Amino acid sequence: MRSTPPSPRRWDGSLIRVRARRYLRVNADGASRLLRCGQSGRCRDCGNRIEWYHHTNERPIPLHPQELPAENVPATCHWHVSSGVAQPAGDGSGWCRLPHAMLCPARDGLPTIPELTGLRRALAVNTRRLIDDGAFVPPSTMPNTEASSATICRPARPVVQLLYGRYLANRPVDEIQCVAQTRRRHRCTSPLLTPDTRAGVWTLVPTTATHGQLPLPGAVMAVYTLTGLSYAEQLRWRAQRCPEHAAIPAAADVAVSEWEPFDPLIHHEHIHTRLPTLTRRQGPADRTRRRRSHDRAPRD
Repeated sequence: MRSTPPSPRRWDGSLIRVRARRYLRVNADGASRLLRCGQSGRCRDCGNRIEWYHHTNERPIPLHPQELPAENVPATCHWHVSSGVAQPAGDGSGWCRLPHAMLCPARDGLPTIPELTGLRRALAVNTRRLIDDGAFVPPSTMPNTEASSATICRPARPVVQLLYGRYLANRPVDEIQCVAQTRRRHRCTSPLLTPDTRAGVWTLVPTTATHGQLPLPGAVMAVYTLTGLSYAEQLRWRAQRCPEHAAIPAAADVAVSEWEPFDPLIHHEHIHTRLPTLTRRQGPADRTRRRRSHDRAPRD
């Protein structure tokens, strides 16, 4: 016995209009290639929800997920979104957006704006609730994932040099994840550094600031440089895509790239003065130094 297909008409004889499915696609001429479903996230400092948008300088910026009445926000704090790009100005409407950095309760020294004090207090209460429920762990209380310098030297946020610029990664080099969307509409779990691709080289370079200052004498830092790779390979790292999705330009992104322009004046805590090694072996100088300290120790 074979089941009959559903009739295209209702019981009263009227036609049933079936709307065609519309799939999410990225416009090739659009300013942002990030899908709307992938722009949401959480602040790693306070745990509150944010929405990522591309700035006019091509850098992603987190905005507060809700629109605020423009009359309750100072004119200097108005932002609006047009074609997926955030711009620091008002669009003439009665609503505006606001950067999350001006509301984050984990930041100190923010300007006191009476119109935003209540919203900032509400975000602080939500942060405390997330901490009490165990859904968020502040970075200050997280255990140190790096082992002691005597055994392992593996930067949690390494400095990577590519395309004649230095960037601060959000995780170790071998754990940087692809941001492209898979066929199941999830984020790709493949890393950028695969066994089939050429890896970069760790090297010591002078600690040069980005504001025109001269490097300090004798000040060096460990940098994972990719300048020896081809231009196309460096573009793949900058776009944060695995080799498979790098060959598919039409694939959209469901997350923003985690590269942050490196500034030694701001990211000084991430500067390492020696090359990372898996294990630090004791050389002759270390053994001689230990022997001398043992001989100089007071004896009973």
